[in-house]
Amino acid sequence: MLLSFRLILTRLHSRTPLSVCKPALVALWILLFCFEPTNAGTYNLTISEKTVNLTGEMQTAIVANGVLPAPTLRWREGEDVVLEVSNRLNEPTSIHWHGIILPDRMDGVPGISFDGIGPGQTFTYRFRVRQSGTYWYHGHSAMQEQQGLYGALIIDAAHVHTAVDRDYVVLLSDWPEADPHRTLARLKKQSDYYDFQKRTLGDFFQDIRARGFTNTVNDRLDWGDMRMEPTDLADVTGATYHFLVNGQTPGMNWTALFNPGDRVRLRFINASAMTYFDVRIPGLTMRVIEADGQSVMPFEVEEFRIAVAETYDVLVEPEADRAYRIFAEASDRSGFAAATLTPRGDLRADLPQSSPRTLLTMADMGSMHGGHRDTASPGAAVKHLAPMNHSIHAEHEGHATAMASDKTMQENPHAFHAQPQQATGLAGKTLGYRNLRAAGQNHEWRPPDREITLHLTGNMNRYIWSFDDIKYSDAEPLRVRFGEHIRFNYVNDTMMNHPIHLHGLWQILDVGQGLYNPKKHVVNVPPGKTASVVVVADNEGEWAFHCHLLYHMETGMFRKLIVEKAEHVH
Repeated sequence: MLLSFRLILTRLHSRTPLSVCKPALVALWILLFCFEPTNAGTYNLTISEKTVNLTGEMQTAIVANGVLPAPTLRWREGEDVVLEVSNRLNEPTSIHWHGIILPDRMDGVPGISFDGIGPGQTFTYRFRVRQSGTYWYHGHSAMQEQQGLYGALIIDAAHVHTAVDRDYVVLLSDWPEADPHRTLARLKKQSDYYDFQKRTLGDFFQDIRARGFTNTVNDRLDWGDMRMEPTDLADVTGATYHFLVNGQTPGMNWTALFNPGDRVRLRFINASAMTYFDVRIPGLTMRVIEADGQSVMPFEVEEFRIAVAETYDVLVEPEADRAYRIFAEASDRSGFAAATLTPRGDLRADLPQSSPRTLLTMADMGSMHGGHRDTASPGAAVKHLAPMNHSIHAEHEGHATAMASDKTMQENPHAFHAQPQQATGLAGKTLGYRNLRAAGQNHEWRPPDREITLHLTGNMNRYIWSFDDIKYSDAEPLRVRFGEHIRFNYVNDTMMNHPIHLHGLWQILDVGQGLYNPKKHVVNVPPGKTASVVVVADNEGEWAFHCHLLYHMETGMFRKLIVEKAEHVH
């Protein structure tokens, strides 16, 4: 049919006066626009090793097309993408298109979607782009993601555009000083190996002055019983990581230009393996317009926390002829990534003062005495809690009660179990999941057909992470029927944050907004809290389902989810 349209257009244009054929030309061009897919040709990525110097010494990175980070790919909604990925490594590799809805065999997860790309081989990814927004891509083989195999992925909308004067990617990442395999081995031997911020004797006496002797001693006993420190906010800290913006350290100072009065879009992507960032731009208010590639009702903030693998798009409008610092602190305050937003390349803003470090509290753990030892291994240190009474979750999140009407809570008892963004320790307006409201109605939202509860579990003595205390190698796949609406309840029985990522399907995060609940590809679940999502099983196939903290995924917090046609379900 498309060939016939082209022939008609050619004949009309060559044989008919313009005044006669103009209406027909317009009509046929509309038909072509509506029915013909966009195809911008083939993209090529070559995976190889490269020597880099980001820490003061030479290290080996795994890169795409010779650059760190990998090239930013820009697609268009409706495009038929063809990507040829060639492997020049001495080991298998893969590329996963994070947050992209596509056929499962194109998802890029060895052992689930395909066999991986062997040394010297080329694999061709082919799929239609059915969404728009800010996403990213990364390796899904061994530790290659941590070693530099990650890049930004921007998809322009087919029809709706946000008018901006400048558009920049701000790709945050953690670069390791040590070989990531060695880092994981150290964690397996001693889970708090990288906790270099433990409380001291001086802190003990300071707490006595502030809280009294009895409260301080009881607090130390509680933490001692759990074999954990309230400073244990991250498994790996800035003592072994350098934090980067678009592959550059703060000293290298990645810079974005603007003219005073410009409307600037900043696309924040957390491509870290293990680091949460608290992001602010002192002197500028950020207007959040997208979360995980999906448009949300604009919300102004002074700062926001971005979990591993999340994306947030913000607008800023700098009026002054001055430079601003884009400042992203690691959540445990062990380091930061920084860049400059400036009208001139010779202007650089001072680094802001670091915000106070926040410590974990017993309330964060879900109960006053939630921790317990691994009964199978006497004396083991375990980041694991007993099952919790969900009714206390909203109590720990004071804003939840203020947001939810009694009627809403009665109709939906799952709403507001968690506010998966913790306070950053700064004054000012911050972003929480409760602020995310989809820009348009999500008509897929309806009561679920059934519920699945997954407990997020871990044994810190052996540094093993899992769902329901079953590591991936011993777990049966989760099976759902095509077309089902499933409510997943993520119950975090541990003392760590877990960003849960589901491949190939959206997670509709239940924050009590009904039809305006936001879609996300990553949902962070804080210590001792529960988050509820509804998943519409509308993409048949086998999908990876895991915590996006690299070392947690590698040690077992991973499942396979199978979406089957109803007649195939066992």
